Amino acid sequence: MNSLADRVVAFASKPAPTLDLRTPQIPCGSGLAREEARPITKKLLLICLISLNTLAAEPELRVQTHLPPTNTLMVGSLIELQLDILTDTWFTDAPTLPDLRLNGALVMPPNGHAQHLNQTLDGKAFSGMRYSYLITPNLAQGFDIPALTVRATPAQASAELSAQSQPLHFTAAQPPGFKEGEAVLVASGLRFTQQVFNSATPLKVGDSLTRQLTLQADGALAMSLPVPPLAEVAGLSRYPKAPQVSTLDDGRGNFNGGQRIDTVTYRIDTEGSHTLPAIEVKWWDTSSQQTRTSQVPAITFAATVNSAYRPVFSITEDLKKLGQQSPVHLSGHWLGLIALLLILALLGYFARPFIQQSRLRWQARRQAKHAAWLQSADYAWQQIPAQLDARPAQLSALYLWLRRSRQGLKLTHLGPRLQTLLRACYGRQPTEDQALRQLKQSLATLHSQAQRHKAPAPPALRPLNPVHEKDFP
Repeated sequence: MNSLADRVVAFASKPAPTLDLRTPQIPCGSGLAREEARPITKKLLLICLISLNTLAAEPELRVQTHLPPTNTLMVGSLIELQLDILTDTWFTDAPTLPDLRLNGALVMPPNGHAQHLNQTLDGKAFSGMRYSYLITPNLAQGFDIPALTVRATPAQASAELSAQSQPLHFTAAQPPGFKEGEAVLVASGLRFTQQVFNSATPLKVGDSLTRQLTLQADGALAMSLPVPPLAEVAGLSRYPKAPQVSTLDDGRGNFNGGQRIDTVTYRIDTEGSHTLPAIEVKWWDTSSQQTRTSQVPAITFAATVNSAYRPVFSITEDLKKLGQQSPVHLSGHWLGLIALLLILALLGYFARPFIQQSRLRWQARRQAKHAAWLQSADYAWQQIPAQLDARPAQLSALYLWLRRSRQGLKLTHLGPRLQTLLRACYGRQPTEDQALRQLKQSLATLHSQAQRHKAPAPPALRPLNPVHEKDFP
């Protein structure tokens, strides 16, 4: 496209050819008009091609990151990472910002508010927005900020564009006056106050007192504010509430600092004088570059006896039940019951081998009984109907039943139904299905006939050359 524009410029810069008025083929008036219109046409063509070349160029997307100029920062301080997103056209929608996570540091992502920018880069005008990540390092070490990828769709872009920032590095050092591993609060200003609310005046046993601590730090994240020590106090029952953590701003969305409100309620369990200890917060002042301490004073109050108060859980009764103030007495009935339980436990312990052996013998008898049932004629008889209904039908269960019931292979003793079945299965014209249905209908009759015509029990030893038919295996 640029080469085509160069050609147009070269063409437009050429001098126009001289019109010969003596040429008889072109009228004089018409030739002058064309000669005057030719430079204008070239200029219009040049403007159109340059405009097309400009419209065809894809817009640029650039991303830049900035850290404070100091190389070493304090642990607990607030570091602002500035992310500039620029384009040479304009943005039609908000860009997609990346997530930033750093081990050993708290990171607050941008809240959606951005500062508008206008810059000139490489001789070209860019406009865009600046977002801020707020970082608070918790460890004295070096931190590497990776390259951040931003996605956006500038105007006149054919698709979504992406660009990366350059990686950065900074080091956090422990402030003077703080030990290694100690919680550090770094702020430009700090306000630490308390409020006390009594449930009654004057206070009596059973009443409650609420202590509310409010900590506000300028230039510090609310998540980095330390937890004030709310210790137990003798004679009081402590009931802390969940803290309220919030961000302080100037009303227009600009970050100013953090706030933490801790509330604890003490119930008075004993009469007399009680004292809630003073609480102090140690912090580093960035304005004066020194360690400071802010504290709230101790609270001392007295509680009188309340004759109408009965605690929900009586400490005296609990101590009596635990045997702290009176000896434990057990009646003969309880002693006998405990002795009986001990005897039963000992019998169970020593009788455990015999119980195990009895269980094993019972399982062996049960398995033997089940195996005998599987080898019985009744089990084989139960399999006959299912085999007759199968396709193709089977008679193995019938022969097995005959063998186990000592019927041998003399099927003629079992009635005409079985004989008809054999002829139907092995005759010249088989009618197996009809014969099977008839046999199934007469199973009960077949079973009763078999009971009446039981063959005699075979001898212990069979003869060497038996003359009778062999049993079905």
